[in-house]
Amino acid sequence: MSVLTIDNLQTHFFTSAGVVKAVDGVSYSVDRGEVLAVVGESGSGKSVTGLSIMGLIDQPGRIVGGSIRFDGKEIANLPQAEMRKLRGSRIAMIFQDPMMTLNPLLKVETQMIETIHAHRPMPRDEAWALCRDALGRVGIPSPDERMRAYPHQFSGGMRQRVAIAIALLNKPDLIIADEPTTALDVTIQAQILHLMQQLVEEDGTGLVWITHDLSVVAGFADRVAVMYAGEIVEQATTDSLIATPRHPYSRGLIGSVPSRNVRGARLLQIPGGAPPALNRPEGCRFAPRCTFRMEGCEAPQELSSNVRCWRAAELPEFEEVLA
Repeated sequence: MSVLTIDNLQTHFFTSAGVVKAVDGVSYSVDRGEVLAVVGESGSGKSVTGLSIMGLIDQPGRIVGGSIRFDGKEIANLPQAEMRKLRGSRIAMIFQDPMMTLNPLLKVETQMIETIHAHRPMPRDEAWALCRDALGRVGIPSPDERMRAYPHQFSGGMRQRVAIAIALLNKPDLIIADEPTTALDVTIQAQILHLMQQLVEEDGTGLVWITHDLSVVAGFADRVAVMYAGEIVEQATTDSLIATPRHPYSRGLIGSVPSRNVRGARLLQIPGGAPPALNRPEGCRFAPRCTFRMEGCEAPQELSSNVRCWRAAELPEFEEVLA
């Protein structure tokens, strides 16, 4: 059963220079106990989609169309008073920088207990014990002592673990993780990925993992949605996408991973850059950078059979392109 279903979501920013269509017709779903990775370059709309789900879009931005259904209930443009009841309780978000989550002036115990008391009454000693156990669950040593520490007394990896513990306190049905391991070294990154995978399996939580790092996706996510210039260009299971990507942009992302290249050979790369948000092509938004473009690519592309490319079925085999 889907815990989250997004259908044709449109989030626009109305600036003095024009309308920025940051999210332009995005659709995907997440089941309980499933990890969906949303990948793409910076500026593709991944984070704005996550913030739209959380109801955290500030002016001059707003959701102008589409649907966001959480556990069967429509929450797009839900009044803030009702949205606050869901945030931190049934839906949680982990940000890339844990200092966006943690208040540097308050001890960890204060911030964690407040998270519990915001959604359910509980004696302070019971809440304290619950928070201590949550820190232990995410692998923080000496949790009793750490509860009384301030965020600046933790390393970057430990702060991120605290942020994850806070997100899990109220056993949410859905977690949105916005590149939470980008600033961490590979050892800590691997530990947090393993931790998140365990928590999803044990609690049946739906997880949306936003990233630009395809090496994180392999072996972690169940499905992948590839975003480019505000649109989903391909959706597939992780194994299928990595082995046989169908959209030229997906092929470019996977082909440019250093491990896919021949030792000593020049690294593959996607030519050019993403189009400006205020001046995107009318047809296929990837066409100016696509090595397979031809006449007809100037027309708008529909998401058909989970790929937004009318030539997807006739492109050469992926391994032939790498060769």
